[in-house]
Amino acid sequence: MLEFSKLEGTGNDFIIIDNCKGSISNYLKEEDISIKKFVKTVCNRKKGIGADGLILIEESKKADFKWQFFNSDGSTATMCGNGARCAARYAYKKGLASENMLFETGAGIIEATVKEKTVKVLLTKPYNINFHLKAPVENKEIVGAFLNTGVPHFVVFVDDIENTDVNSLGKKIRHHRLFQPEGTNVNFAQYRNGKLYVRTYERGVEGETLACGTGSVAAAISYSKIFNTPPLVEVITRSKEKLTVCFDENFEKVYLEGNTSWICDGTIKEEIFG
Repeated sequence: MLEFSKLEGTGNDFIIIDNCKGSISNYLKEEDISIKKFVKTVCNRKKGIGADGLILIEESKKADFKWQFFNSDGSTATMCGNGARCAARYAYKKGLASENMLFETGAGIIEATVKEKTVKVLLTKPYNINFHLKAPVENKEIVGAFLNTGVPHFVVFVDDIENTDVNSLGKKIRHHRLFQPEGTNVNFAQYRNGKLYVRTYERGVEGETLACGTGSVAAAISYSKIFNTPPLVEVITRSKEKLTVCFDENFEKVYLEGNTSWICDGTIKEEIFG
């Protein structure tokens, strides 16, 4: 049996496993399965535990720890904002790091600070920025902002976010030729009542998720720069929870902050793999 914890951040949920002693390799060998099948099975919401992603916590020579991050379809991702916040809280509570920590991701070294349920992360500097990119989709041109905040995001500002067909339009943009070969995450955003409302079609989940940390950051930066507003933005996710994004003029310091919840601890039994 393999021990796991499940945490969530503003509606993004993650299965987290301590792999510092290489327990996953032994488990996969015993069950004769690939890591991709393992991830897809345990993240399945009908026959598994259910999650948007799976995180392996491992030893690092450069930081307090490093991670391997997997989307629910078994694919890997370099970064996940809400995943980073959950991983930081897990590492602190498990005694793997202090409340102020550094950890390795595919996007670089991430700083995090844990204060009870609230976790603040300093993300890597965004790049590949184009605040006015045109994407032709089915006889119309969609104008959005493209930037990589650890993973790629295309941000579209809409007039009615509640009635935007996130899954249909998001899927078309996610696979658009402009973003090949890896594709992109797609965020739809609307500013109202002093807050930025964001909905996300997430690559790797292949559908709308309740929140996306790096997407919230991408939308906040895009809104601030396009509409010339202060670099401190409150984002309301699809889960109706709040994330706070702040950054400096040159994006050298980009912070994402919000609450997390520790849902459960448990063990994965071999019967899950049939």
